[in-house]
Amino acid sequence: MMDKFEIIVTTLFGLEALTAREVRRLGYTTSSVEDGRVTFYGDWEAVCRANMWIRTGERVLIKISEFSAVTFEELYEKTKLAEWNTFIGKNDCFPVKGFSLKSTLASVRDCQAIIKKAVADRLSETYGLSWLPEDGTLYQIQFSILKDKVTLMIDTSGEGLHKRGYRQISNIAPLKETLAAAMVELSHWKYEYPLCDPFCGSGTIPIEAAMIKKNIAPGKSRKFAFNKFSQIDDNLWNRIKEEAVAAECDIPLEIHAYDIDDKTVQLAKDNAFKAGVGEFIVTLQGDARNITFDMSYGTIICNPPYGERIGEVKECEQLYKDIGFNFNKLDKWSYYILTSNENFERLFGRKANKKRKLYNGMIRCNLYQYFGERPPKK
Repeated sequence: MMDKFEIIVTTLFGLEALTAREVRRLGYTTSSVEDGRVTFYGDWEAVCRANMWIRTGERVLIKISEFSAVTFEELYEKTKLAEWNTFIGKNDCFPVKGFSLKSTLASVRDCQAIIKKAVADRLSETYGLSWLPEDGTLYQIQFSILKDKVTLMIDTSGEGLHKRGYRQISNIAPLKETLAAAMVELSHWKYEYPLCDPFCGSGTIPIEAAMIKKNIAPGKSRKFAFNKFSQIDDNLWNRIKEEAVAAECDIPLEIHAYDIDDKTVQLAKDNAFKAGVGEFIVTLQGDARNITFDMSYGTIICNPPYGERIGEVKECEQLYKDIGFNFNKLDKWSYYILTSNENFERLFGRKANKKRKLYNGMIRCNLYQYFGERPPKK
């Protein structure tokens, strides 16, 4: 078996640089950083570590092959050439899914069928079988075809990396855990000072902030697809889990989570305790339009309502004006506010020091960044 192979961590658009930084923190060198993906070379230990520790990525995939194809015959032949037997056993199950964008081979269903047949034919020839039972371990094959370039991969994560395990129930429009973690990373929040989310919803931003500062591995309390792979030794995964527990930090935190709805506040509180950070987060019912703090320095990170539905836009615009007036009283604080409203700065009453384009699901947003005074070192 090969010692190292290419590993792809997929990301939401706009988070590639953050995910690449996380990969490098784990001790690996990135070979490419493209739209929606970060690639590096690693082994099965790297697969385990990436799934355990990557906070801002969506999935960890093993790249099997990459090539150009404009005909189904070409797709079949080049897919069949890949060494699928290196990863997939004679009894293993290998469903295929993927997408095609801006490519000659536009039919996803046909591409799916061709890739499935090519992999099956390769495995049948390799193992000397006329029929593959597919009653063993699941190896989900994923393909992407972009501008006629085909990438074939095996998914090692199973459920997306945002499924940390602490949010079994969420509010109506939950923020993805991966995006919440990215917002905290971009804020450079200093844990010696308070952090507040006045629109906490199910508590995702405060929970991710606490997990980051306590160095709690995001994959600590969940299972992955690779846990059933024959290539993963139980001792390896147990060692990585033990290292993750040992890496946790015991530091004081002051995190405030507010929401105008009391049921939502209780939900955030429950999720925080499930994540193991409940004791570090103060959850209270409160209105962002009149929240006040005695502390001179701090950071606000929030995802207020966008007003996507008809009739809500005017209400949200008034909300942005009101929080702009209220937040202005916290003149030394920093604010990081995610919204899809292009007029946010005008409504808020202040131009952002910096803004960054991000996607909340399919919604194009900006993270408006307002930098307060640099707090004194404690």
